Amino acid sequence: MGKKFGWASLSLWPRRCTIIAAIAALALLPIEGSNAGRLQEIFKGAPKHGKSPKHVASRKPAKSAKHATSPKPHAVKLAALGPVALNPPASKPAATMCDPSKFRIVVDVGHTAESEGATSARNVAEFVFNLRLARRIEEKLKAEGFAETRLLVTAGKARPSLFRRVAAASDLHANLFLSIHHDSVPDKLLENWEFEGKKSHFSDRFSGYSVWVSRENADFKTSLLFAELVAKEMKAQGLEYAHQYTQPIMGHYQHPLLNKETGVYSYDQLVVLRTNRIPAVLLEAGSIINRDEELKMISPERQDIIAGGVTAAVKEFCDSRWAILGPL
Repeated sequence: MGKKFGWASLSLWPRRCTIIAAIAALALLPIEGSNAGRLQEIFKGAPKHGKSPKHVASRKPAKSAKHATSPKPHAVKLAALGPVALNPPASKPAATMCDPSKFRIVVDVGHTAESEGATSARNVAEFVFNLRLARRIEEKLKAEGFAETRLLVTAGKARPSLFRRVAAASDLHANLFLSIHHDSVPDKLLENWEFEGKKSHFSDRFSGYSVWVSRENADFKTSLLFAELVAKEMKAQGLEYAHQYTQPIMGHYQHPLLNKETGVYSYDQLVVLRTNRIPAVLLEAGSIINRDEELKMISPERQDIIAGGVTAAVKEFCDSRWAILGPL
């Protein structure tokens, strides 16, 4: 533990050992959270098969929207999970571990009943997949002690709903924001087939999850930390991430891959990631335009795997000791 928190080697003198033992005890107290934020969707427009960037705001409008929101939340950032300052300035609270019973993560259901996102290979709206998985994640987090978890279901048209999500999270004084989505492909990559007598579209070419952040988020460092934890847990569950966003065939859908081992991408123009004032991450749980993966995403087994991975990531984010010791 001494090396973990970056402390100097312990002295053999009894008096100094007593002092350092007291400091060590202080390092095990909870982490206070930050609050509020906003999140946005990825590659999705109206309920069509392919993803569309129509809800990506240009840089200037995004900044204007940011200033137009309701009163700014308190800028209390999550304490770092790194070294503990032995003599922190009087104006800053000492770093502590978070209390799961008070730590609040908003699980955002991507899209709305009026603007359903992508359409699966079997003609099911993405919103249906998002709602089902988000509810499972909420249940799992609450069962593991995160009683303040909030499921956010937003109504209305796509673009206005994005800012309502952000405002709602701000009002809830959230510590983390996670938006749940399911992936598709650009229209140009779709193929035709017939399902239950109805013309449908599919693309079996790509599959896998992906995790997204914006480098322009107010707390990008913490957003990336949480994104890395989520992606790591997805990989630990045996899932593969979607590699296509680095390929030229994606055209303007190409985006930087921040972690080639786990599948964390950057998309700076996503409104709900970019304008969020708290750590914000978007999870594309899997591709529903891929016929085989769509069937997996429907299964309770896959939903439990993803919900368990997200819960493990939140636990480790809240208390870094959990990654070493397991559930406390």
